[in-house]
Amino acid sequence: MIFPEYDVIVVGAGHAGCEAAAAAANLGSKVLLVTMNMQTIAQMSCNPAMGGIAKGQIVREIDAMGGYSGIVTDQSMIQFRMLNRSKGPAMWSPRTQNDRMLFAGKWREMLENTPNVDFYQDMIRSLIIKDNRACGVITGLGHHIQSKSVVVTSGTFLNGIIHIGEKQLGGGRISEKAATGITEQLVELGMESDRLKTGTPPRIDGRSLDYSKMEEQKGDEEIVGFSYLDVPKIRPDQQRSCYITYTNEKVHEILKTGFDRSPMYQGRIEGVGPRYCPSIEDKINRFADRDRHQLFVEPEGFNTVEIYVNGFSTSLPEENCRIFRPGYAIEYDYFPPTQLKYSLETKLIANLFFAGQINGTTGYEEAACQGLMAGINAHQKARELEPVILKRSDAYIGVLIDDLISKGTDEPYRMFTSRAEFRTLLRQDNADLRLTELSYRLGLASQERMDKVIAKREGVEKVKAILKDFTIEPADINTYFESVGSAALTEKQKAAKIVLRPNVDLKGMVQAIPSLAIALQGIVPDVIEQAEIQVKYERYIEKEQEIVQRMSQLENMQIPSSFDYDKVHALSNEALQKFKRIKPGTLGQASRISGVNPSDVQILMVYMGR
Repeated sequence: MIFPEYDVIVVGAGHAGCEAAAAAANLGSKVLLVTMNMQTIAQMSCNPAMGGIAKGQIVREIDAMGGYSGIVTDQSMIQFRMLNRSKGPAMWSPRTQNDRMLFAGKWREMLENTPNVDFYQDMIRSLIIKDNRACGVITGLGHHIQSKSVVVTSGTFLNGIIHIGEKQLGGGRISEKAATGITEQLVELGMESDRLKTGTPPRIDGRSLDYSKMEEQKGDEEIVGFSYLDVPKIRPDQQRSCYITYTNEKVHEILKTGFDRSPMYQGRIEGVGPRYCPSIEDKINRFADRDRHQLFVEPEGFNTVEIYVNGFSTSLPEENCRIFRPGYAIEYDYFPPTQLKYSLETKLIANLFFAGQINGTTGYEEAACQGLMAGINAHQKARELEPVILKRSDAYIGVLIDDLISKGTDEPYRMFTSRAEFRTLLRQDNADLRLTELSYRLGLASQERMDKVIAKREGVEKVKAILKDFTIEPADINTYFESVGSAALTEKQKAAKIVLRPNVDLKGMVQAIPSLAIALQGIVPDVIEQAEIQVKYERYIEKEQEIVQRMSQLENMQIPSSFDYDKVHALSNEALQKFKRIKPGTLGQASRISGVNPSDVQILMVYMGR
């Protein structure tokens, strides 16, 4: 078989690989997506859901950049919820429950309809590397395929070992074989690898459940979705409910009878697992004072009785239970991400990019956003263009990549809103305003997306002007104020000032004052919401923008890659070791390296000034 030379080869077709292939192809690269199984493209290996706290912001950012995850998620959702609505907008996080089979099918359909994407089913046993530069792959069948750059998105497949009780199986996912060869090759070339662990719950038969003993969780009456495009979505009344239930002491006692056969407690698992998603046996052991643990009962799709038990990740052996598939733990190789540049290109081997769990992250959303950026930068490198780097103040994607590159990780990394110091700026509602123009200039985001952003900006300014000019009389608003516990108005005020009050929202004001509703007539809800947020949180937004400006001074101070840290004698030993290993590109990055003190950064700044 004869293959053409590709601009970008993507190894692996999970969430990272799919976004990488789509991004590079839509930018104009000729892309080959290689997977060991064409039937598992974009497989939801764990829970059938997208988004959630901080993760929802990432999906909206991917969509704003022109990625596919938001569109596919909207087209395959069976439930939508906007989490944290009771808190400020910086904490609002969209989340969907999805039809597992429909999600994967939509992804494959979109990729097959993307010009420039070719597919091939085979395992990649090694990379073609010449003069410390990746220039292709060698498949399990022995095909040598040439390319200008390679993106490895291997997920949990590199030397994966599955644990189910006392059984051990080689595999990257249940019933799928592991991938071998790449780790060994890269380690021989000088890269460092390690092991991590993750797990997944058993899938159970929904016909065996008594839902009357559970708390029902319905979807929102308003379905916002993830994509900024007008993607067809289900109606609110078509949504499937999820349910909440709990373990109890009897359940704990039954589970404990299997602990002696649990690979975690027998020392058979060496990799570190995700701290924020512990197994049920770990919960029972670590939190022995608790007599119950929360479980989320989640349907796997519209037309199946298969149920995902969120919160019940386990590798305990199967025994006297009615399940579709057992839960299992899986160990796999990853490469500590301090070995990467901000473009996600490896420092040691040019034109080789990593994305997803190979970098130590966990979660579909974290993988997908890395895939997007790796795909963009693999295209840029193939065309000898400058890399595209998102800063911490630009996006949650920038926070994630900076954390990985600067701090590394020795446990599966998961995104939280608390990791972002500028989360008032990085809201889910304004991802399009933050990122679409950049992506449009690259040639990734479409003209349709850019037109929508322009219209949104103009609409927001129009609403803000109306609010600044619109005068409200006490008699028009005080009944509404009383209903929300706000002090009565004693004299007329501009609407923009009234919006600043706690517990007061523009939607309630519009319902109370017909003339205000007329003034805002014809303006779409998301534009009105965006204008309200900008008015209500103006001072907080300005304060964060000022901090970003101050910090940008450090970000703009470049450190040459050839800088000799041994000449800076006043540095602490830990800072010296970290600087030499990570080789920060700027003083800003140097300041965020774990174990580096402010005094070390000041010393470095003074030395560079000299």
